Amino acid sequence: MLLMLLDHVRETFYLHHQVGDPMDVAATSPGLFLCRLLAHLCAPVFVLLTGISAWLYASRQTDSRRAAAAFLFKRGLFLVVLELTAVNFAWTFQFPPSVIYLQVIWAIGLSMLALSLLLWLPRGVLAALGLAIILGHNLLDGITVAGNGAGHVLWAVLHERGWIEIGDTLRLRTSYPVLPWIGVIAVGYAMGPWFGTDVAAATRHRRLLASGIGALAAFALLRWINVYGDTPWRLQGDALHTWMSVLNVTKYPPSLLFLLLTLGIGLCLLRLYERADVARRLQPLAAIGAAPMFFYLLHLYVLKLLYVAAVALWGHNHGAYFGVDGIAAMVAISVALAVALYPPVAAFARFKARRRDLAWLRYL
Repeated sequence: MLLMLLDHVRETFYLHHQVGDPMDVAATSPGLFLCRLLAHLCAPVFVLLTGISAWLYASRQTDSRRAAAAFLFKRGLFLVVLELTAVNFAWTFQFPPSVIYLQVIWAIGLSMLALSLLLWLPRGVLAALGLAIILGHNLLDGITVAGNGAGHVLWAVLHERGWIEIGDTLRLRTSYPVLPWIGVIAVGYAMGPWFGTDVAAATRHRRLLASGIGALAAFALLRWINVYGDTPWRLQGDALHTWMSVLNVTKYPPSLLFLLLTLGIGLCLLRLYERADVARRLQPLAAIGAAPMFFYLLHLYVLKLLYVAAVALWGHNHGAYFGVDGIAAMVAISVALAVALYPPVAAFARFKARRRDLAWLRYL
């Protein structure tokens, strides 16, 4: 969540240094590249944990699959509506909107809707299907659907980042094509039993570490072969920029190499966070994870209000944007915001834990 905050500060106060997807290694500074690379961890881990959490929720219910399917459907639908309304308004402050950006909350919502149907499959079949989507969806990269008909809309939602025209006054931007994310959430749900009470911690630790290292090894092998899974890397003028090219992976939609790299690191981190000493040091941050949607909405609106206030005070100091002049300032804003937002988020997390009788709090 804090890495996401850093990335959203970049998208608010550092837009005069735009980054593409994949990023232009020749035009992106190493510091900015690193900030963007760190933020790549967020969405894959969010979606994987959503799948794991769905299994944990199901394991506590009497009619486990039916209860999980119902919750996933309602929660997923809620997230889709939230993206179209409150989240999009937080980014644009425009009503009625002329553009709606279908981003990570939309992708998680649609993935939950898909999982509400797929979880009826046997666990092995579900895991195989999820892995097949992750491993094979790049084979579809060459397929495009022109026009604005039903085929184009479906393909833009599933795999090809693009625009959907809704009449003369509204456009939808499918920033997060959802097919690969469905694969990730399916794998997360299939991994859920690793976190069951009947599984020894040592067994889970071995599985997490082996899966993480295996994903990173597969990333290294495919990047060395350099023929499948993402845009090929190229030798640059120096070693630093060559490594930037190697690590420059595509997020929209997430390529196989993007997912191998980020999920490999994420699985290793999940193993690390189960160490008692690490968990103890990170315990204060659990408050943010306990109220993720509250934190998400709060930080978006605070960032937008800060940007509007900065423009009112100082105008557009970088062309069409107001922005800070360096990576250090961007990081400083992120740290200051994290400190400022922590008390209300922690207070809401305590309220949420105390009032388990309020079902709507589960959505925040």
